[in-house]
Amino acid sequence: MSTINFPRLIIAATQSGSGKTTITVGLLAALKNRGLNVQPYKVGPDYIDTSWHELACGKISHNLDTWLVGTDKLKKIFVNTSSGADLSIVEGVMGLYDGGRGGISSTAEISKLLNAPVVLIIDAKSMGTSAAAIALGFREFDKSVNLAGVILNRLGSDSHKKIIVDALNALGIKCFGALKRNDDFILPERHLGLVPTSENPADDVLKKICAAVEEQVDVDALIDLAKNSPPLESVTHAEKFSPSVKIAVAKDSAFNFYYGASLRELERCGAEIVTFSPLNDEHLPAVDGLIIGGGFPEMFAAQLERNKNLRAEIFAAAQDGLPIFAECGGFMYLLRELVDFSGKSFSMCGVIDGSATMTKKLQTVGYVDAEILRDCVIGRIGEKIHAHEFHFSAAEISAEKIFHCTRMRTGKKYFAGAVVKNVVASYLHVHFAGCPNVAKNFVDACKKF
Repeated sequence: MSTINFPRLIIAATQSGSGKTTITVGLLAALKNRGLNVQPYKVGPDYIDTSWHELACGKISHNLDTWLVGTDKLKKIFVNTSSGADLSIVEGVMGLYDGGRGGISSTAEISKLLNAPVVLIIDAKSMGTSAAAIALGFREFDKSVNLAGVILNRLGSDSHKKIIVDALNALGIKCFGALKRNDDFILPERHLGLVPTSENPADDVLKKICAAVEEQVDVDALIDLAKNSPPLESVTHAEKFSPSVKIAVAKDSAFNFYYGASLRELERCGAEIVTFSPLNDEHLPAVDGLIIGGGFPEMFAAQLERNKNLRAEIFAAAQDGLPIFAECGGFMYLLRELVDFSGKSFSMCGVIDGSATMTKKLQTVGYVDAEILRDCVIGRIGEKIHAHEFHFSAAEISAEKIFHCTRMRTGKKYFAGAVVKNVVASYLHVHFAGCPNVAKNFVDACKKF
């Protein structure tokens, strides 16, 4: 084992909505424009921010989450995927010190695991010198976090900037940049957060954000900061996979919530991944297993309903015993019915007898410990899985439940998901790299099919 320099930097914030994603994607694009091979990451379980990262720099963005994958595997994912990159940029989650129960998977925790410098985004709208007081508090709260400086966001004028920068200088806190308010930088949002890049004209807004970052942020100073990060232990090695089964993964605008390292774990276990579109493809590919991840089926319900032939093929495949694993949006798609926000009902696959209804109120969000209730394609009875849940719909089903869940923040216990023949579906999102037995069990089930 050797140590290697991995230039790296974490973009954190005081709270959600401060502009982390906006500034991160602008910085990624600016670095790419300079000819640098930049590797992006996102702290936590979010799928959508990573799609903006990929658009900005052309590289798959990986999630860093200590609950979903554990600390050792997280380090391996970072080192393996950062190998060969000129620079790695990690976007934080919520506020710097926010995470799950006990601070698990907070940006601060990840920064210490990776021994990486942190730059704090402060939304300075409607405040002056108080912004410096906030920066001081974040720096002093946990001195084991290497808070290297700040970037100010949503400033009103040059004089506004001077007031805050003067106060920061007096405290010995470096300011790496100050972005003025600009409505052109607003990234479109809806009920689960940002709208994925596949559904909006993202290129135009990205160019404007990149230009502003180039002009108003000291990109060279950030590069120098990243390059001065301490060396990390390297355990990188080339992986060669020998596929023994073929697994179809639903991938289009309706279903696109997947972790890159999670699919990689399936490949490591012997799966060849092929993609298909429930929106556009009339036939399933010839495969040994099927995975339907999360996404926004509620936004494409009419188009999914119109694709009757594919829905019928998925139903028939499930009846024949094809191993199927579905998460959140995929779970909703396998139900008999989906009711959208307006109350209109749409027919889905009918693999599971039940209905999902979109609600205006968030139903649940957070980390979950899930115990498997019976032997199935992903595991044996009594085995436990670390997962994440985040949805605005409520499901009523008659099928046998597959998980006994404990919500980690509150301790609330409940039964969830469904098992029908070789189908396992639920609202839970699972990272296979953190649950390698789940990946192996599913691939093994596909081999037996």
